[in-house]
Amino acid sequence: MSDDKGIFSRIDELVAEEHELRTKHAAGQVDNADEQARLRALEVELDQCWDLLRQRRAKREFGENPDDAQARTSDTVEGYLN
Repeated sequence: MSDDKGIFSRIDELVAEEHELRTKHAAGQVDNADEQARLRALEVELDQCWDLLRQRRAKREFGENPDDAQARTSDTVEGYLN
């Protein structure tokens, strides 16, 4: 994901997967544990995507190269709330 468009595309894919997972769970095709585990993984990856977009926007705003932004680890991104 080297540009904003690619990041937004990945976000769309993740959201579509989330909706599909919820639909399968409602239809009884996915059990609670599997649904919760995958939803958590999707949430983390979405947080990483949004963080990367924020970094890119900040770099643009301050005259820096947005391509220098790097995806942060899940521990870093999820640790923001703690």
